[in-house]
Amino acid sequence: MKILVVNLGSTSLKYRLFELGEGEVLLAKGGLERVSDHDAAIETCLDELRRGGWVRGQEDLAAVGFKAVLARGVTGCVQVDGAVLEAMEAYRALAPAHNPPYVNGMRAFARRLPGTPLVALFETAFYQWVPDAGARYAVPERWAEAGVRRFGFHGASHKYIAERSAELLGRPDVAARTRNLYLDGGRTAISGPDLRVVSCHLGGSSSVTGIRSGVAVGTSMGMSPQSGLPQNDRVGDLDSMAVPYVVKALGLTLDEAERALSREGGLKALSGGKNDIRDIEAAAAQGDPRARLTLDVLVHEARRWVGSFLLELDGLDALVFTAGIGENSAGVRAGICAGLPRMGLRLDPGVNARARAAEAVISAPDSQVKVLVIPTNEELVVAREAKRLLEAKGRPQASGLGPQEKRPGRT
Repeated sequence: MKILVVNLGSTSLKYRLFELGEGEVLLAKGGLERVSDHDAAIETCLDELRRGGWVRGQEDLAAVGFKAVLARGVTGCVQVDGAVLEAMEAYRALAPAHNPPYVNGMRAFARRLPGTPLVALFETAFYQWVPDAGARYAVPERWAEAGVRRFGFHGASHKYIAERSAELLGRPDVAARTRNLYLDGGRTAISGPDLRVVSCHLGGSSSVTGIRSGVAVGTSMGMSPQSGLPQNDRVGDLDSMAVPYVVKALGLTLDEAERALSREGGLKALSGGKNDIRDIEAAAAQGDPRARLTLDVLVHEARRWVGSFLLELDGLDALVFTAGIGENSAGVRAGICAGLPRMGLRLDPGVNARARAAEAVISAPDSQVKVLVIPTNEELVVAREAKRLLEAKGRPQASGLGPQEKRPGRT
């Protein structure tokens, strides 16, 4: 079964083609930047696959999968239809950099491949079983009824970490539960004690998630990808009164304040313009105080969330680092793990310094808490879930979208 997984940005398109059967094989990958026309970019993507001999026509594709972000009233792994697109449109204001290009791209794929099922795995899916106390904001009831709640993001990444860490820690029962999470609602029995993992997805966009036996108990991100840790150029957590204050004090419009928080905040704001962690670390090593502060704030916020899940889980079996910063920055990992011997966590400094973008155990041999580096694979998770959905539904169906369903002005 060949499944094409597509990652769509406002000006980019990246793809991976998987063949899933008895094994899992990455057949091809590629991408385009500075995209102004998604229809043309999709045709280029399909042309590349045809020229490579991987795909002769749409009959060779079992599905096209998307790592979608969020939709009103829709989560999990679902086949894309008009109702799903409408639900994504309803939340475009919460994910303005994500939902519009995905809606446009899904419609474009439906026009190019009308006989191929489109499948969306929403980033919110992994958090369906978070307790109410971890999902509810203390807002008026009518706000909650309107949809104001914690959703959580990076779900595909944290699900991959939950499954892979269980395998590495010798818990195949937990790995199986995680693998089947969206099909059986987390009801798969586990044969041993709870496996307590905190997953740190640290990159251009960052989040920390607490996981008990393969199921998320909470996460640092809330209603939108704007929240949680400081992001590449998004502010992260902020007191809600800060916005009306600066609107009045600095004479900003609400749109100007929103733009500043979502494009000029985060690591970029703290460092004075840098948002690549490699540049920030290099500047800090040369004595730049703003760069040093940027790293300190990132570490502080990550430790705050790790600590909250340490309490929620009653201890840890493993702390996992993933994504661009988590997989490559020994300094950030060391800062997050510093001074925790009473918690039973000790790094091996030498192993940590050498670990780069590959699976590794970076804790000391006598550490009670395992510290792991696990490169994430969100696209593989999307492909796996698309395959499971199609197999569960039986005969795959076409998307049901077509030119006649396109609503001008809505996408």
